[in-house]
Amino acid sequence: MATERSHQPGTVDALLRAAAHELATGSESPRLDAELLLACAAGTTRAALYRSLADIVPEATAAAFGRLVADRITGRPMAQLLGQREFWTLNLRVTPDTLVPRPETELLVERALAWLPPGSPGPVLDLGTGTGAIALAIATERPTADIVAIDLSEAALAVARDNAAAAGLGDVEFHAGDWYAALPAHRQFELIVSNPPYVTPAELAAGDPALRFEPATALLAGDDGLAAFRPIVAGAPHWLQPGGGLLLEHGSTQGQAVQALLAAAGFIGIGTWPDLAGHPRVTGGRLP
Repeated sequence: MATERSHQPGTVDALLRAAAHELATGSESPRLDAELLLACAAGTTRAALYRSLADIVPEATAAAFGRLVADRITGRPMAQLLGQREFWTLNLRVTPDTLVPRPETELLVERALAWLPPGSPGPVLDLGTGTGAIALAIATERPTADIVAIDLSEAALAVARDNAAAAGLGDVEFHAGDWYAALPAHRQFELIVSNPPYVTPAELAAGDPALRFEPATALLAGDDGLAAFRPIVAGAPHWLQPGGGLLLEHGSTQGQAVQALLAAAGFIGIGTWPDLAGHPRVTGGRLP
């Protein structure tokens, strides 16, 4: 069996070639995946692997590598297997309790930074923070801003707190709760950002198989994909300062629907911005 070959001790080069062959049917980057997984199993770097292609891999490392390759073949995301994902300028810890940060979400960070001038005190609220990716990316660029991050999952918040500590961003506040329910009544914000669930069950069933390894609560949002947007948008005016803004990441077909929700809630200056692939990805507006 293919997975058994990966367990056999051999040279670094031989194991990489065999694993890349095994991964070719389910990965867009089988050689890169193999290199990253072997580096992870060996506790080293890709560069170090290339300096030792003729070396024999220890049996325990080869066995650990084989297990990682077998798990990758099932479709499990690389970020979960490696336990980390790069986002913005951060290297974030990732677990099965968190959504894997996506490159397109960096657009939401860019729009938030465009809203917040350097030296801004905020405050900024990140709803559904997951790994803390958005809140921590903003915190690295706007260190004077008061940032609060909320998630319903205590397990996800534990990961976010770890990521904040690793990045030296201990001033970010983390609270557990259902959207705004965790906030004290007196808090108000200059900006609210969120990458909420926006996938429908039909989209999940027909989409990337890797999604089944991520928490459904961070993905699914009712039959129309808008279930999370409704309470976020409806509640935002109460928690925003006059003139405050709301920025939301959404699916590529949901821009107009999110715009309509913002308009109905009294937001003005509503706009939608495309991601690098040209898909509508972030919609926002401000209060009068």
